[in-house]
Amino acid sequence: MTQQADMTAETTAVTGIEFGLDTFGDVTQTPGGQPVSQAQVIRNVVDEGVLADQIGLSFFGVGEHHREDFAVSAPDVVLAAIAARTSSIHLGSAVTVLSSDDPVRVFQRFATLDAISNGRAEVILGRGSFTESFPLFGYDLADYERLFEEKLELFASLITEKPVTWSGTTRASLTDQSVFPLTESGSLRTWVGVGGSPESVVRTASYGMPMMLAIIGGSPVRFAPYVDLYKRALAQLETPLLPIGMHSPGFVADTDVDARNEFFPHYQAMHARIGASRGWPPLTRLQFDAEASPEGALYVGSPDTVAEKIARNVAALGVNRFDMKYGAGTLSHESMMKNIELYGTRVVPQVRERLAELEVAVQV
Repeated sequence: MTQQADMTAETTAVTGIEFGLDTFGDVTQTPGGQPVSQAQVIRNVVDEGVLADQIGLSFFGVGEHHREDFAVSAPDVVLAAIAARTSSIHLGSAVTVLSSDDPVRVFQRFATLDAISNGRAEVILGRGSFTESFPLFGYDLADYERLFEEKLELFASLITEKPVTWSGTTRASLTDQSVFPLTESGSLRTWVGVGGSPESVVRTASYGMPMMLAIIGGSPVRFAPYVDLYKRALAQLETPLLPIGMHSPGFVADTDVDARNEFFPHYQAMHARIGASRGWPPLTRLQFDAEASPEGALYVGSPDTVAEKIARNVAALGVNRFDMKYGAGTLSHESMMKNIELYGTRVVPQVRERLAELEVAVQV
């Protein structure tokens, strides 16, 4: 196959891209700056997921955290509430911190969600960028790597939906153990969230699971070598090509200026709050604007600006799904609802048009 034919095949693949949204259930404020209770935030997240379904998006993901500034510690429960009010959108975690959970219970919870949603459940497994769940559930951070490796191995056996025999050091062994409920399709769609280490990429391929890239800073195109590594690892394992997704923060408003000015204070405050425990320097407006530029990882701007940036990076990386984290810190529910509507009704159609144009240009 010629290089041009290779490019055409790649571009044809990305024109069928799925578009999703992620939320971490950040504890928000009202438009007037008043704090919102965690209970109300959870109810708002359900409404946001319902809107995402109404405007035709492919996926809605809810993160898992165990700290005061995030309201959702049980994503599967929130997703079940959304499932009961939606009909088409796929629903999943973003991410499930598998290292500090029990793989059997994770499978059971999401297989149950799959039943409630008529086959729309997904799970994205990860180690998580926050560590509060480890001491909360009695795990030692010194076992960080081993916990994830062993539990991912067990989860890979569970999603075959056959009796499992497994032994390790992080939980009790299983011998020819069946786990219920089973899914009607016989398969729970399972991704692995990858932050950008080659070892994580190869491990994901070795289990035959789709890969979700978390791109939250710097140029997205720097992840191209990881996409290539994943595809080469699948080829070496004689595994068919699997979906690749990318997740990045974003915010859409009527104009670029409106989007940046509204989003920045909340994003800056969130960065400062998290960075206080991680030794991060304060985020400046100059740094924020650089990340919101065409070369950065933030998709912040007007529908035209955000669509152009998504299309360019989707084409460059050859991914099959783009999920936008649509909130940040105390950004109000009302602002996030408008963001969701603009993303689904204005941005997504434009991205599809741009990718279709790119396909024609490559073919010519």
